[in-house]
Amino acid sequence: MDPIPRRLRRLRRSASLRGLVQENHLALTDLIQPLFVTAGESQEIPSMPGCQRLSPHDLDAKITELRDLGIPAVALFPAIDDDLKNPTGTESTNPDGLLQQTIARIKAIAPGITVITDVALDPYSSDGHDGFVNDNGEIENDITLELLGKMAVAQAEAGADMVAPSDMMDGRVAHLRKVLDEAGHQEVSILAYSAKYASAFYGPFRDALDSAPRGGDKKTYQMNPANLREAIQEVELDIAEGADVAMVKPGLPYLDVLRALKDTFDIPLAAYHVSGEYAMVKAGAEKGWIDERAVVLESLLAFKRAGADMILTYFAEDVAGWLRESASP
Repeated sequence: MDPIPRRLRRLRRSASLRGLVQENHLALTDLIQPLFVTAGESQEIPSMPGCQRLSPHDLDAKITELRDLGIPAVALFPAIDDDLKNPTGTESTNPDGLLQQTIARIKAIAPGITVITDVALDPYSSDGHDGFVNDNGEIENDITLELLGKMAVAQAEAGADMVAPSDMMDGRVAHLRKVLDEAGHQEVSILAYSAKYASAFYGPFRDALDSAPRGGDKKTYQMNPANLREAIQEVELDIAEGADVAMVKPGLPYLDVLRALKDTFDIPLAAYHVSGEYAMVKAGAEKGWIDERAVVLESLLAFKRAGADMILTYFAEDVAGWLRESASP
């Protein structure tokens, strides 16, 4: 008897059939909305159309919108004035500083939203680096750890639910876990930027925060884009040091890294759909060359297929609305 031919198109004949056999799903609970905040008036970010540095008043309105949409988490990035920046980033621990006050505002408006805070010197540093720069222009790893520890404790005391070290210093997860626990913040979790690559996709983000390095680059601490095994080593170390979640950054160019980590470790994984990816989609859609909604949803499904448990994306608010529309009868 001739073998019965398989006809896979049988299960593609209608939307309902396709839905029944769909292997991966994008959900509201997957989304984390990054937000840029400023102490002054809101400002559009030219390289990120649709994104702003939010004033306190506009932040309140945005958080209310995100809460009502059901967005589960936000990640905060402060844009501070240059006159508040110095080599050791002392403004990062100011209890009356922009980030700490922003955390308090969010918790007052939407206590159920998870607040994730960035732990790195670059928003506060006059050098624009994630770590402390010595007189020879070198990034001092262990001095940086002390500064990051103070920053993380200040964020926890302001009400942060999760701190996210993005600095890529060696040993920073262990140090943050130690100082947080000693300060009585055992409940504050750590989302480690474990596989953060020295990528060309970060340009618009650095525009948003005016945080580009004033000299040199970040290749001595961020990862070489050519390396995969190194990412596995970084995540293994971060897990051993106490990370609760590991992250891959950027996103789509590193789906192979995300998949390898998913196959190797039993830990929640995050992916960051970064500013350069956002800007490219916006530019293509503005030209009429791509369908923005379709491209965004396909991209985020790719993250899920590769193994992401959560996704930081500047499209989170839009996606939440699209998901709500698609769920409506």
